[in-house]
Amino acid sequence: MAKTKEWKCVKVDWDSDGITWVTFNRPEKRNAMSPQLHYDMEQVMLELETDPDCKVIVISGAGNSWSAGMDLKEYFRETDNNPQAQFRSFTSNRHWSWEMLINSRKPSIAMVNGYCFGGAFVPLCNCDIVVTAEDAIYGLSEVNWGIIPGGIVSKVIVDTMAYRDAQFYAMTGRTFDGKQAVQMKLANIAVPKEKLREETAKLARELMEKNPIVLAYTKQAVRAVRTMDVQNSYEYLMTKIQALRFMDKAGTRETGMREFLDKKTYKPGFQSVKAT
Repeated sequence: MAKTKEWKCVKVDWDSDGITWVTFNRPEKRNAMSPQLHYDMEQVMLELETDPDCKVIVISGAGNSWSAGMDLKEYFRETDNNPQAQFRSFTSNRHWSWEMLINSRKPSIAMVNGYCFGGAFVPLCNCDIVVTAEDAIYGLSEVNWGIIPGGIVSKVIVDTMAYRDAQFYAMTGRTFDGKQAVQMKLANIAVPKEKLREETAKLARELMEKNPIVLAYTKQAVRAVRTMDVQNSYEYLMTKIQALRFMDKAGTRETGMREFLDKKTYKPGFQSVKAT
């Protein structure tokens, strides 16, 4: 990706060590997702997938919000009577926030710095890992103004959170904070806001210590078997293992076996295999 390229609703920054920081950049709208934001994110995700400088993708929001969800005026009202615009924006949204995040070979971390509401739960749940500020505010407020958590939001929350928690917060419209999000398994780690970026970068660098092909296959496998029965999971994982051995030109498995069994220099529970 061209490092000088500018986007209308998204900001992209690269760290020299391989972390790519993707920021929803509509702070005046609490980063509500407009059609243009979806077009930008779709293109950004496409380009990062094959960008050799991008090792880990971190998605955050400018200002005091991760994202307030869909921009009701631009995403819904202004496209209600325009089938072409509606199809394009709905498709871009689904493409980047569902299909691309799920299938990407790059690890993705949602760094939740503030408000996260409604439609923002879709990319949140589809990121691989979530690091949140303890005082971030989450909410499924749709019930308060006459709609349901649609656009696949209801699906991702029951797939990610405990059913009772998903039902409770969808029915009451109450908010909850980052600490509660971790308790409900919506997020992995909650930290004080002033340490959010530091802790997220630390986690990203830990992921970058892994072989990138092995890491990609691992995240894809864990996600895929969630919706499979035991027999299909077994067959899928055996095939995935064989595919990984073919694709991993560095021979990580063989190196690990040799260092663990023969050289006694490798502790798989405490470190990653180092390329030789």
